[in-house]
Amino acid sequence: MSLAPATAAITLSQTQQFTPTVPGGGSVTWTVDGVANGNGTVGTISTSGLYTAGTAPGAHTVAATSAADTTQTATSVVAVTDLAGVFTYRNDLSRDGVNTQEYALTKATVGTARFGKRTSCAADGAIYTQPLWVPLLTVGGAKHNVVFVATQHDGLFAFDADAVPCVKLWSVNLIDSNHGGTSGETSVPSALVGMGYGDIQPEIGVTGTPVIDPSTQILYVVSKSVDSAQTTYYQRLHAIDITTGNEKTGSPVTITGSYPGGGSGGTSVAFDPHLEHQKPGLAFANGAVYITWASHEDKGPWYGWVMAYQYATNTLTQKNAINLAPNAQKAGIWMGGGAPAVDASNRLYVVTGNGTYDTSTHDYGDSLVQLTSTLTVSQTFTPSDQDTDDALDKDFGSGGAALLADLPAGNTVTHALICGGKDTSLYVINRDTLGGFGDSAAVQKFNFGAAIFGTGALWNNVFYLAGLHGVLQGYSLNPQTVQLTHAASSSHTYGFPGSSPSISASSATQNGIVWTLDQGQYCTQRSPGCGPAVLIASDAANVATELWNSSQVAADAAGNAVKFTVPTVANGHVYVGTRGNNAGGANSSTTVPGELEIYGLKP
Repeated sequence: MSLAPATAAITLSQTQQFTPTVPGGGSVTWTVDGVANGNGTVGTISTSGLYTAGTAPGAHTVAATSAADTTQTATSVVAVTDLAGVFTYRNDLSRDGVNTQEYALTKATVGTARFGKRTSCAADGAIYTQPLWVPLLTVGGAKHNVVFVATQHDGLFAFDADAVPCVKLWSVNLIDSNHGGTSGETSVPSALVGMGYGDIQPEIGVTGTPVIDPSTQILYVVSKSVDSAQTTYYQRLHAIDITTGNEKTGSPVTITGSYPGGGSGGTSVAFDPHLEHQKPGLAFANGAVYITWASHEDKGPWYGWVMAYQYATNTLTQKNAINLAPNAQKAGIWMGGGAPAVDASNRLYVVTGNGTYDTSTHDYGDSLVQLTSTLTVSQTFTPSDQDTDDALDKDFGSGGAALLADLPAGNTVTHALICGGKDTSLYVINRDTLGGFGDSAAVQKFNFGAAIFGTGALWNNVFYLAGLHGVLQGYSLNPQTVQLTHAASSSHTYGFPGSSPSISASSATQNGIVWTLDQGQYCTQRSPGCGPAVLIASDAANVATELWNSSQVAADAAGNAVKFTVPTVANGHVYVGTRGNNAGGANSSTTVPGELEIYGLKP
């Protein structure tokens, strides 16, 4: 006797059809977790095998028994997640990259026999943003689990997160007339920005991961575009209704700003939508959306801008703005595509790149900066070798900041933060007392062994990160001493830029899987080549154990890679943004200029 599917993943209040195959035929009786026909807690199942999730999340066992021969029984597992959604870069404001409400993907199910690519969803441009996921959203009069991606072609897409083949629910162009654009506007050809390196090809539209406010069902995203004459550049903040793709009333707003500074003889610095690159993910906290910027390929002048906008009474309003290098320039905030972290006290954390460090002029190059919710500098930490970092292009801010969970009361340090950059040093910082200038203020500093271009993940007191041309490493965190010690390394070597891991688990300690992307063949001008992104699943208990990767089976291959993107894990699926079959040439020069890959359990 058999029962299909063997494993199913659904959200609370969803249904799943199970189909038994009984030798000789006949009816069956059903149990859920040993309860005849189930109940409101573990879920109920009808005589026809239709399971309806109950109130208890987790993995539940559905059993069918032959009515004619009770020795004939088959079982399946239905994994019911209570994950509220993936609304922001790396899951939450701590940027730890962890989903502890994943019950379908386990070490037993993630392998070539049971896990692989389920479908691909075509988009209009390369997807550098992390996919966002919302469960049970009503779109077009029906409920769907929905995955959202934004593209470098200024496209925004909503796909059914579960449908095979892919189902597009809606898509919009963020620079058309319905979304604030002017006639003839396009995304920005890569040749119009930067130093000619083609770091992002073939165009720049949306680079920073959007953010969703679930209470209002608004998605915030920043678009970049240029007019038909290629002389006037625009950056706009959009407030999008996630059920339709339409702008909210009063949206979008053209991003502008000025800040006191300008060095000798200057009075203020104006925001330049051409030179400023909105690469980091957006953050939503304190009722506001926070946006940060850096440069395109270090073409100056650029500055480390942070702005806060609020949507209220049908208006998007800039509430606060700060420039973290108003006199010396530089100090861009890029963090390998990371996003500002926010702690429980509503303090923001960003890490800046190369630039002058001089507190007397309010220039904070190569520094970890703590900001209040109204964007004033409250504390900083700056490495002892900041001047060397600046001189040798060793950005401290090439990596993001991962906040840790609160540590045991009574510790010398109860709130910590981990960050590092190009110079290969990894720092553990007391975020209550950042300490100002000098490594002596750090709780711990050690050589990670590879340049850091991403944000680490923390789960079950283990910190995970893969550096440039390095391997995935796991470091055990002692919560009493707040010290990291090396625990394990993978055998796979990652190309540029390394990888920012994502963690799926069924609790704070069980069924941990580390998901990473090798994006080394990212197709742009300075890439060593062009090829598929490789999704890798490793055992969180020992990252030396690889469970699965997308290169093992030809049908599982992803689209061509883009730099810095990270996977999203939700409800038995893994979502990966790619550039489709585009190899860096002009947009639409190939049949699929961008693509979302959806991996999951095989039927």
